[in-house]
Amino acid sequence: MKIIIKTIVLLFIVGSIQSCSLLGAAGISSQGQPTKRVEGKLVSTTANSSVNVDHTIWDNLLRKYVNNEGLVDYEGFKKDFETLEDYLKILSTQEPNDDWSVQELLAYYINSYNAYTVKLIVENYPVNSIKDIDGPWTKPYVPIDGREITLATIENGVLRKMNEPRIHFAIACASMSCPPLLNEAYTAGKINEQLDRVTKDFINNEKFNEISATNPKVSMIFKWYEKDYTVNGKKDVIGFINNYVDTKINASATLQYQNYNWDLNEQE
Repeated sequence: MKIIIKTIVLLFIVGSIQSCSLLGAAGISSQGQPTKRVEGKLVSTTANSSVNVDHTIWDNLLRKYVNNEGLVDYEGFKKDFETLEDYLKILSTQEPNDDWSVQELLAYYINSYNAYTVKLIVENYPVNSIKDIDGPWTKPYVPIDGREITLATIENGVLRKMNEPRIHFAIACASMSCPPLLNEAYTAGKINEQLDRVTKDFINNEKFNEISATNPKVSMIFKWYEKDYTVNGKKDVIGFINNYVDTKINASATLQYQNYNWDLNEQE
């Protein structure tokens, strides 16, 4: 029995090190949130949704406290916490459902994940790493339509089930090896272009990936979520990356993975 318990604990620790949300998608439900799938090529539009959420407050905060490298001024957010709370109240009173367009849902849940992650850091600031906070991804923290869900639910129970792998470069888990936080809000009217931009920027940034034809060293994000990266409906991490780079990786190349830096993505 002791051996079994030790094995379970070890597996949990290893799993905790390997993922921003600490959990895979397979066993996580959406907790009642809609998971409309992207079918074909995503097109930016506000015209096909019953609701268009106003993300202006979040957009203004991001432009004020996030620089072009995606690093965050958490001191600034802390001083402007009431404004952040005003935006979160707008998010919490929404009732996402299948009458919302896939574009509107993507923008809403990406912004929700990022805004509540910033709130989590600010409430615990100063902190060296999001992993120093107890249960950052697994505790119910995000109020939506009368229920509280976790950040892991947003990532794994909702966004990952929407058939849009570029979300992995849009949600930022407040760490140096995470994708940089975009300093503008995601909106249905720009969602496809924004997802393309952050995906291309992340893949081609030498801080996260060293792309070469025969010896590529890439972010652990491509290992943790490898089954999400598909080409023509089949898992193909290299093929996915090659859609966004000038130097193509040979299909026969073996991917190596960079160490993940969990230090806070804070401006100096």
